[in-house]
Amino acid sequence: MSKQSWVTEAAHAAAAFGAANDVVDEAAAAAFGVNRTDLRIIGLVAAAGTLTAGRLATEANLSPAATTTAIQRLTHAGHLTRRTDADDRRRAVVELTPAAAELLEEVYGPIERAGRALLAEYAPEQLELVVEVLRKGERMQLAEAERIRTR
Repeated sequence: MSKQSWVTEAAHAAAAFGAANDVVDEAAAAAFGVNRTDLRIIGLVAAAGTLTAGRLATEANLSPAATTTAIQRLTHAGHLTRRTDADDRRRAVVELTPAAAELLEEVYGPIERAGRALLAEYAPEQLELVVEVLRKGERMQLAEAERIRTR
């Protein structure tokens, strides 16, 4: 196969992988009973452990008002807790509830384990290339998202 054919094949495979990821996230959002933005917030909080409302707004690329509304929705749904920051009582800190953490593991844990098993099939040199492509792809996608937002 020619290099251009491989480039096309890789682009199609990346698009299909992204679409499959969307299908998983749609199913996960349904399992949580939330929309995709709220699911993204759950993921951001899970990754950080705790986040201030302001930092969450920045990470989620949402306005402070939209973030506050989402936090209220997710708190009411039993997925987040909100408390005053012990170091700065003017700030609110959010974290996952134990039930949300358990559901997150139930939904995404098997996917992580299956992904790790799949990656374990490759040699270190191949994994190095995979990591490089994924990190470059992530930077490209984020730059494109910014381009689209600022047009």
